[in-house]
Amino acid sequence: MSRIEKFLLSVLLMIYLIGCGGDGKKRKKVSTVTKVVTTFSALPKTVKSPLDNPSTPEKETLGKLLFYDPILSGNKDVSCATCHHPDNGYAEFLDISIGPNATGLGSRRKFNTPNDIPFVKRNAPTIINSAYNGMDAFGNYEPSEATMFWDDRVKSLEVQALEPIKAFEEMRGHGFDADSILQIVVNRVKHIPEYQKLFASAFNEPEAVSVTNLAKAIATFERSLVTNNSRFDKYMRGDQDAILTSEKEGFELFKSVGCVNCHNGPMFSDYKMHVLGTPKTEKLEQADFGVEDTFAFRTPTLRNLRFTAPYMHNGSLSSLKKVLEFYEDIADGKKRNEYVPVRKYDPFVRQLNLSVKEMSQIISFLNTLNDTNFDRTIPESVPSGLAVGGNIQ
Repeated sequence: MSRIEKFLLSVLLMIYLIGCGGDGKKRKKVSTVTKVVTTFSALPKTVKSPLDNPSTPEKETLGKLLFYDPILSGNKDVSCATCHHPDNGYAEFLDISIGPNATGLGSRRKFNTPNDIPFVKRNAPTIINSAYNGMDAFGNYEPSEATMFWDDRVKSLEVQALEPIKAFEEMRGHGFDADSILQIVVNRVKHIPEYQKLFASAFNEPEAVSVTNLAKAIATFERSLVTNNSRFDKYMRGDQDAILTSEKEGFELFKSVGCVNCHNGPMFSDYKMHVLGTPKTEKLEQADFGVEDTFAFRTPTLRNLRFTAPYMHNGSLSSLKKVLEFYEDIADGKKRNEYVPVRKYDPFVRQLNLSVKEMSQIISFLNTLNDTNFDRTIPESVPSGLAVGGNIQ
């Protein structure tokens, strides 16, 4: 080999070594990224109701009172609003919720002493925009089939409204059986004259106070809690100045790095189950194994994230930055939950391609999905005469 050939070979070797990352900087992953076919649009300005439960002002008024009335809990100390309060964006600033035998609201809520009631297993999602749950990428949805809870175990707000009342650690508490608590609650309500009048006005039928109508009233109120005029919605409706140039760039990054594969459509959720290996919480004695013991959980909406921290199904990540850092970790094959091996991660996770700079831009875009225009009014009293919202003071 001649001297010239040796020199050329050494130059090629140096170029190769530099190209392999000799500068120590993190390189972009080179891979074929799967793109979900989707579209983005504003939320509809109107809300659909199930055929058997059309919305009326009377039903909504009744549902709101029931939502705040602890008469619905076993020991009359917890209401729906305890964990879904308007001051907290109808969610709460707790990782996982605290139900009966406790006092305080949000991050101030503590169990009483003594106590043997466990934490609620999962983070309380916001009720805002739950009217649109199950909406596909093109804005289609059926309210009677709307997906509910982190594990999609029931369909529709009407069915969802009754589940917390039956759950021991959410509203039922000690001294009541799950099979009988709903009828016990309805019997209580039947003996309150104001509720008798309100149910009769809302449903106009004999024996209007029933389990079914109680669920319909609460669902009607929940369906009224929508925020469909965020800055992003205005942008999608044609107002190009509704979001900043930097936020538009964040939106493009959101799509290009792979977030769009699961967070798509007007609600920014595919409403499917995905295995991520989210860090576990030490507050639970047993790990939460998710849907059919697969550690899969439903994709949450990204709307109104300002009000829904901490994040993930168990509130284990306190900020959006930590959420994106978590996604970066698992995309790089790091294990964040001892029970979930890397090989079980959802395929979409492996295709995420995030950098620190991109995180801040994406977070900037996500802020365009916040909308503060929702009903924050709280009843001055409830027909039972109990403390509005339960023991939250």
